[in-house]
Amino acid sequence: MADLRDLGNKCTCPSRKFPCKHVLGLLWLNAEAVVPFTPADTPAWVSDWLGRRRGPSAAKPATNAPPGGDKDLGAARAAEPEVADDPKDVARREAQLAKRNEETERAIFDALDALDQWIGDQLRMGLSGFIDDATARCRRIAARLVDGKAAVLAGRIDELPSRLLALSAGDRPRGAVVELGKLVLLARAFRATPRNTAIRRAVAASETRETVLADPDALRVDADWEVLAEQVQTRRDGLVSQTTWLLNLAAAGPRFAMLLDFFPASAGRRGSVFTPGERFHGELVFYPSARPLRALLVRRDATHEMPPPAWPAPDDTLSDALTRPLLAEPWVIDIPLLLPQGRIARDAAGHTWWRSADGLATLPVASEVNGILCGTDLARTAAIWSGNRLAILAAQTPWGRIGGHDCGDQGRDDPCCDGCSPHALDHGIRGRARSHVLAYRARRRSRRSGIAAACAFGPVPRHIGDDGAGFSAPHPA
Repeated sequence: MADLRDLGNKCTCPSRKFPCKHVLGLLWLNAEAVVPFTPADTPAWVSDWLGRRRGPSAAKPATNAPPGGDKDLGAARAAEPEVADDPKDVARREAQLAKRNEETERAIFDALDALDQWIGDQLRMGLSGFIDDATARCRRIAARLVDGKAAVLAGRIDELPSRLLALSAGDRPRGAVVELGKLVLLARAFRATPRNTAIRRAVAASETRETVLADPDALRVDADWEVLAEQVQTRRDGLVSQTTWLLNLAAAGPRFAMLLDFFPASAGRRGSVFTPGERFHGELVFYPSARPLRALLVRRDATHEMPPPAWPAPDDTLSDALTRPLLAEPWVIDIPLLLPQGRIARDAAGHTWWRSADGLATLPVASEVNGILCGTDLARTAAIWSGNRLAILAAQTPWGRIGGHDCGDQGRDDPCCDGCSPHALDHGIRGRARSHVLAYRARRRSRRSGIAAACAFGPVPRHIGDDGAGFSAPHPA
């Protein structure tokens, strides 16, 4: 459309040139009188555009205030009274919104059809070829899903090769079948209930923070929380995800909460407002879901009496905790768990396992576990179960709390023996760690001087025997 009074124009084409070729053609048709332009009633969308335009007269509103005088914001707002929305315009905008939603759903359906065909092709051509070329193949279908407005699902498929490569070579075919099966289930769930907020969040886009906070039906939990761990991951789309895991210390409500934030990698590393092991009282609002997990922090009380440091007992048996979330959302990737009493063990092949105290349950641990976490009785263990491996977040021991993120290589800098990890220590055992460090340094000096010496506390057993009999006694207190 074009306004002949000042040659103002507007077009719906995506061109960045103003006026665009369509407006130039319209003006040429009018100037050369190629087609007749007969007077007619002004359409609503043209009236809306003309009403929002600021012509020469609107740019200089009449005012009696002397130039250069004091500016009054209230007078300026009073000079521009709000215009009530025309019911026709409201109905038109609602119709446009409904049309856009319908077009978005149609695009997602087409993208999910392409995903089904892609999964069938991978199974038909063989899983070994898919595992070898997973990065390139997943990148292609992820790009197709982005075009189909299924951006969240595209990000999940982009991360699929890294999840497969984290498995051992023998487990990758089974892991690929499980991951592809979850994608099929998620696609079918979206086709069945495309307006379900939890399923739409896993496929297309998540609700905004303002939407969740303004939702009166959203679950709000006011309780005591403990910060278990923080995970920072760089994604393939250039974003960095910062995940903070919280444990609900109260008896009722969701046991875990996940605070998730994204920021561009170019912004550098962000500082966290939480410290692992920190406790606070606050109110969280959970995103609507059959299994509430992701949440937003609404309020945090600075002064509040905290409960005893012991963690609550697991709400379910281990088998229920592993399977019940899959009954609600079979496509879920990470399942937070609160494990009962147990230990970290290592088999003859060097693989690390979590083993319950009664010896009836054994779960593989995802990463290499070293330091004080090995060979220690774990009264409670908070972990993430991915369906294949267990990622330790934190654990409570007779010595105090141990953070799972501190049990890796950084705990091997200055040990006095195989089981000591001074950097892995938390509450209540720092003095003991210092003793171990001093003993290690003394032993190193003795070794340099040719005098045999040993750690005063003795070595900490960190391996189970070849027969899987378990650990011997832990480090002396």
